[in-house]
Amino acid sequence: MTFPDAKFDDIGSYSDAYFAQYAKASASVDRAKLADAIGILQRAYENKQNLYVCGNGGSASISNHLVCDHGKLIATDTDLLPRTESLATNIEVITAIANDLSYDEVFVYQLKIAADPGDVLITVSSSGDSENVVRAAAWARENGVEVISMTGFLGGRTAELATVNLHVDGDNYGVIEDVHQSLMHLLGQYMRQSRMDESLIQQRNF
Repeated sequence: MTFPDAKFDDIGSYSDAYFAQYAKASASVDRAKLADAIGILQRAYENKQNLYVCGNGGSASISNHLVCDHGKLIATDTDLLPRTESLATNIEVITAIANDLSYDEVFVYQLKIAADPGDVLITVSSSGDSENVVRAAAWARENGVEVISMTGFLGGRTAELATVNLHVDGDNYGVIEDVHQSLMHLLGQYMRQSRMDESLIQQRNF
């Protein structure tokens, strides 16, 4: 059974049901795996290695937003200068690869050009099974690039390929993407506050 499984007659009751689904989905994320993800990101940022992020549609938006927050915000008031890049943002490169080769190659082609062993790839895919994301994750694991996957539904192939899989137990794209967005925020905010002088934390907006 999926959400929604029946028609709602008013936005209030739909909101209550939606937020209940969100609470359940966010609670399903494995906290130990969040700690593993933080460890991978911290090592990469400390060693000035690159973080690449990719996803399609709403997940592309989360990828771009992650680069903003993990780049600019983590660097504010800390000793870190994260190197972050979204593989979903350069429309000229994406369309050239898609047109000349295949849309399935749009992310992995960019990784082959830029990524080095020790870098990190975050994949964002509700199904976990988008072919272009799967190919990027598979190439990354074969070439010394750690993979953190954000997934929902049944997890798909990226859940199996990942170094760390941050899985959201949900069956509604909106709910899953909302939790993925929250994971993006909390990973960045946790990293930032952990590297700040404690006296500054209460003076700053997160």
